[in-house]
Amino acid sequence: MTSNRHLAPSPRTRVRRLPDRAHYDAATVAAILDEALSCSIAFQWEGSVHAMTTAHWREGDHLYVHGAKASRMMKALAAGQACVTVSLIDGLVMARSGFNHSMNYRAVVAYGQFEPVEARADKLRHLEAFIEKLAPGRWAQLRPATTKELNATTVLRLPLDEASAKIRAWGAKDDADDLAWPVWAGVVPLALTRGAPQTDPQSAVATPPANLA
Repeated sequence: MTSNRHLAPSPRTRVRRLPDRAHYDAATVAAILDEALSCSIAFQWEGSVHAMTTAHWREGDHLYVHGAKASRMMKALAAGQACVTVSLIDGLVMARSGFNHSMNYRAVVAYGQFEPVEARADKLRHLEAFIEKLAPGRWAQLRPATTKELNATTVLRLPLDEASAKIRAWGAKDDADDLAWPVWAGVVPLALTRGAPQTDPQSAVATPPANLA
C-alpha cells in the first residue's frame, strides 16, 4: 500500500540545490523506491565511511534490505545512522552547449537507522515480498527456505520518516542566445527493460514461466 502522507523536509532531506525539483510526498518517494531494483547505502564502520549497493524493497512506510548475518554492512546498519540513495535515469538531455546538458532522473534520499526483523514468520513474509517484487508468483514456485538459511540471513527495515525525492523530467533549457545554434537539441530517453529469459542448462523445467517472460 502506498501512503499519501506528506513528509516534512528535515535539515538532512531538504533539497537546497534546485529546490523546485523537490518532492516530499510519501507516494512519490514510494513509487521511485518500488521501481528501482537496487539502492546505495552509506554508513560508518570502525572509523571509516563506506557506501555499498544492494537490492531493496518497500512495504508500507518501511524500506527493507537483507544480507548475510556476518556482513559488516548489516551489523553497521543495525548499530548506527545510514543514508540510502536511489537513482533512476530516464533520459539524456542534449542542449546547445555543453554547460546546459543534463539528465532526466528520479531520485530518493532517506536517512535513519535500520532495525532488525527478528521473528521467523516476519522474516519469511518480508523475504517473500522481496521475491514477489522481482517476479510476482515466484515465491510459491520455490523450494521453501530452510531454518539454516533464515538463521544466516539478516533482514533490516528503515522507517521512511525522513526521506525526499528529486525529479527532473523535461527538455533542454538553453540560454536565449544559443537557441539558433545549428545543433540538434532534445532528449534521448533511457529505460531498463527485461530481456528474454535464458534457461539454465541444468534447469528441471525448460520453459520459462509466464511471470518471467
